[in-house]
Amino acid sequence: MMISSSIQKTKRINNFPQKFSILIPTWNNLPYLKLCIESIRKNSHFNNQLIIHVNEGIDGTLEWLRSQRDISYTYSQENIGICYALNIARGLIDTEYILYMNDDMYACPNWDFELWKEIEEIGHNNFFLSSTTIEPRHSHNAVIKADYGTDLTTFNEAKLLDEFRTLSFHDWQGATWPPNVVHKDIWDLVGGYSIEFSPGMFSDPDFSMKLWKMGVRLFKGVSKSRVYHFGSVSVNRIKHNKGYYRFVAKWSVTQNAFSRYFLKRGEIFNGPLTKPDLPAGRKMNNIFKQLKAAFRPE
Repeated sequence: MMISSSIQKTKRINNFPQKFSILIPTWNNLPYLKLCIESIRKNSHFNNQLIIHVNEGIDGTLEWLRSQRDISYTYSQENIGICYALNIARGLIDTEYILYMNDDMYACPNWDFELWKEIEEIGHNNFFLSSTTIEPRHSHNAVIKADYGTDLTTFNEAKLLDEFRTLSFHDWQGATWPPNVVHKDIWDLVGGYSIEFSPGMFSDPDFSMKLWKMGVRLFKGVSKSRVYHFGSVSVNRIKHNKGYYRFVAKWSVTQNAFSRYFLKRGEIFNGPLTKPDLPAGRKMNNIFKQLKAAFRPE
């Protein structure tokens, strides 16, 4: 099936000013999606545009969205992955800023206000910002580890709302993963998310590298903008692509080296990033990985 022939789009009219266009891809994950949207509705400071891309939707997602008059959505009969989904949803945005969020996230109070305050302080659009995720398991050095539940049955919303502000953390370098926000002109200039990384693995660092190549050096994780992330609810259900080697072949550097030496991901934020200085061993490892990628079958 040709992807374009299966796409449906439904745009809702909102007469109130909106701050962000929030793009959320979802794949038969309705209970988590409902919680995510509920948290955005009740914990956001601003009125924001909601745009959902529904992959398959055989669990009732499509029918539920049809009853939600404040949510625009796009739909594909098959699971076309995150990259296609985000690029399709881009066509419905009404605001200046595109914000990508996962459907298994819970937005904490004023999460959007803290992002907007940061944007106003920056004063230009050459940036990439991320909220800070709170996760029950420690996945990398740019998250807050705190367990408020690993799934919907164990989720302790009341405790999270009572404690999330007290969890110590810092603004950090290396914004990459959602929730993230970028100006629509920057998104369009780099062409959105790259479909060669479908269904989505390694598409996040690829997008950051495209921003780096166009000259963006402000990759900031905002500590006060917080969301709870259950963690890879959909990713664990799909067959992974060979994104690691695609990234190496495309950019001549490994994703790990890019995150550590270019983005300095997780380090305390101290201003715009500068030209990376890769150790000799890392340079040799990049060459080795490029050769391995060149002979690796698709």
